[in-house]
Amino acid sequence: MKWGNFGKLAALGVAVTLSAAAFTGCGGGDKAAEKKVEKQYINIATGGTAGTYYPLGGAMAEILNKAIPGMNASAQSTGATVANINMLKDGSVDLAIVQNDITFYAANGTEMFKDKKVSNLKAVAALYPETVQMVTLEKNGIKSVAELKGKRVAVGAAGSGTEANARQILEAAGITYDDITVQYLSFGEAANALKDGNVDVGFVTAGFPTSAIQDIASQHKVRVLSISKDMIEKLTQKYPFYTQITVPKGTYAGFDEDATTVAVQAMLVCNDKVKDDLAYSITKSIFTNLDKLKAAHSVGKLINKEAAQKGLPIAISAGAEKFYKEK
Repeated sequence: MKWGNFGKLAALGVAVTLSAAAFTGCGGGDKAAEKKVEKQYINIATGGTAGTYYPLGGAMAEILNKAIPGMNASAQSTGATVANINMLKDGSVDLAIVQNDITFYAANGTEMFKDKKVSNLKAVAALYPETVQMVTLEKNGIKSVAELKGKRVAVGAAGSGTEANARQILEAAGITYDDITVQYLSFGEAANALKDGNVDVGFVTAGFPTSAIQDIASQHKVRVLSISKDMIEKLTQKYPFYTQITVPKGTYAGFDEDATTVAVQAMLVCNDKVKDDLAYSITKSIFTNLDKLKAAHSVGKLINKEAAQKGLPIAISAGAEKFYKEK
C-alpha cells in the first residue's frame, strides 16, 4: 500500500471516529434532557360536579399541565373535604381543595377525625370564603332556621364538611337531627330533591353563586335563609373558623333579599409526597395564572397572593412559603 493511500484511510478513520463520538454525545444529551422532563403525576381531589371545587380543580390541573414541564395533573370529583383529607392521608391524591375548619379537625384529631389524626398535611394556599347556604323554595314558606323542626333537610353528603356545618348550625338553633328528617345528599342531589319537592331545605357550603343553586333558581324562586345575630355569636365562640358573610340579593335569579349567614375558608392542601421544589412550582404556576381560575368560576376573583396565607389552620409547605416571600 502506498503511504498516500494509507494517509487518506487514516484520515477517514479519524473522521468516522469523531462522527461516532459526536452522535454518542448527542444521544447522551437527549437522555439527560429526558431525565429533566420526567413525567410527574398529580391527582387533585375536588368535590361534586355541581359544586365549586370541581371547576376550580380542573382549571388548576390545566394550569399545571401547561406551566410545569412533564406535568400530568388531573382533577377528580370526590365527596369533598373529609373524603379529600382521607385520600391525602393514604396518598391516593397529592393535592386537594378542602375547608379550613375540617382541616383543623383532621390535624388535631377532633370531631369526625377523633382518634384519627392526620399528620401529613401541608397548606399550599388559602383560596376564598365558602358560604354556608341554607336553600329553600320560596313557596315552601320557610323563613328561618328555627322553622326547620319537623322538616326534611338535606344536610350534605354523609361525613362531608357541609354535613358538619349543618349539624353545628342546627345545634346553635337548638335543633338536633332527631328534630328533622335527615337526608344525606350531595349538592346536585339536594338540588334535584328540592325541585321535585322531596326535601324542604338543603345545606350547601360553597362559594357563591353555586351552580347547584343556580340550577334550582332557573326553575323556582329560591330563598337563602339568614342566621340570627345570636346564632352567629354562638357559632363563632364555639367554632372560631366561622365568619359572618352576606349573600347579596341578585346572586340568584329571583333572589331579591340579602341573606346573612356564615362562611369558612376554602384552601389548597398537599401531603408530604409533594416535595418542596414541586410545591413551589405548583404555587407559582397557580398564582401567575389567576385569570384561568376566574374564567373557571366567579369565586376565582377572590383568590389572590396577598390573602393566600390568611386563616391557614396548619403549617404551610416550605415550597409555597418560598413563593409568597418573593416580590
